[in-house]
Amino acid sequence: MSSPLSSTANAGGSLLEHWRVLLCESAKHVFSTMLGAQITTPEQPDIEVVPEVTAIVGLAGQLCGVLTVRCGAACATQIASRMLGVAIEEASANQCDAVAEVCNMVAGNFKAKIGMEDKCMLSVPTVITGCDYQFHSLVSGTRMEVPMIFEGEVVWFTLEVRE
Repeated sequence: MSSPLSSTANAGGSLLEHWRVLLCESAKHVFSTMLGAQITTPEQPDIEVVPEVTAIVGLAGQLCGVLTVRCGAACATQIASRMLGVAIEEASANQCDAVAEVCNMVAGNFKAKIGMEDKCMLSVPTVITGCDYQFHSLVSGTRMEVPMIFEGEVVWFTLEVRE
């Protein structure tokens, strides 16, 4: 079964760029509604992040792949604080759950935007903490990365889909 992105080569990459915009919109929507916060696109798109917290959600069905959300520990704590409406000191214990939930919601919002609500299932989120790891996805296909700025910190949204 081929991915909806398999037509990207024939469309000159326009579908891929459209999906990148939709991924960005999904992230902005989730941060706005769930955290009451605005995220923005960085002026320098090749900005780096030390991925101390990484959440992963698998996609299966007509669209197969993974969505990852990577950020630093301080950023993850800020996400938890905003999501739960608690002080930073209280939020650090919930940073993994909060980033996992953001990843899950962005994946769900994105699949709805591309018309795959019933054609694609999401896995339970997995979270990796620490920065001494390498992530190797078995998805061979298209990869798109969308860096965003939240409270002065970088959050990377990466979608990898099988073609």
